Amino acid sequence: MRKDKVVATPEEALAGVRDGASFAVGGFGLSGIPNVLIKALYDTGASGLGVVSNNCGVDGGGLGILLAAGRIAHVTASYIGDNKEFARQYLAGELEVELTPQGSLAERLRAGGSGIPAFYTPAGVGTPIADGGLPLRHHPDGSIAVASPPKEVREFDGRPYVLERGIRTDFALVRAAKGDRHGNLVFNKASRNFNPLAAMAGRVTVAEVEELAELDPDEVHLPGVFVQRVLVLTPEQAADKGIEKRTITE
Repeated sequence: MRKDKVVATPEEALAGVRDGASFAVGGFGLSGIPNVLIKALYDTGASGLGVVSNNCGVDGGGLGILLAAGRIAHVTASYIGDNKEFARQYLAGELEVELTPQGSLAERLRAGGSGIPAFYTPAGVGTPIADGGLPLRHHPDGSIAVASPPKEVREFDGRPYVLERGIRTDFALVRAAKGDRHGNLVFNKASRNFNPLAAMAGRVTVAEVEELAELDPDEVHLPGVFVQRVLVLTPEQAADKGIEKRTITE
């Protein structure tokens, strides 16, 4: 029989979390972010966390909640966004940041989850991404305390490519529109962005799902082999979705 992966509470979903743990977190801006699990992670009190995500939330929302509390020590991301507290901590030397091209970040997560330790890509060749020198951490006076090292560059068919490492994390937190008891997941529209890739990268992947359902195999976006725990949201939790920038049309 297939394993039932549904857990009863957010606390059970995050069992084993400790100080210094690393997390791959799905979502893009506030689209498709695992809000309930992020709040539950905040409630654990864990600190010194490493986070891999497209961005680090916004002021007061998403991963920004953990950031504002000083719980995050290292961020690997492709977009800093409009998070003023993120910028302040980074420039003040309170936060270590590894900036990565967005496509490279996506492939690093997928590669890590697929057992691929590294790959070559043309993205970043001829820039500080490959040559090194990007500020990972600043001194409080704004000067560079730690800079990124140079990466291996190799030529294939007359074109240079930079070596990027696959990413594996202790945990992954994702949100899905539907899931079944065995961890198979379906994502809704734009939320199918970094969620499947983040889920692949986690050694323990926790999915919060808006609806628990029996799924047709043909509709599954992410197979349950990548998911260890499923947390079913209440209707109120499922409906609670932030809007990063509200716009209207005439």
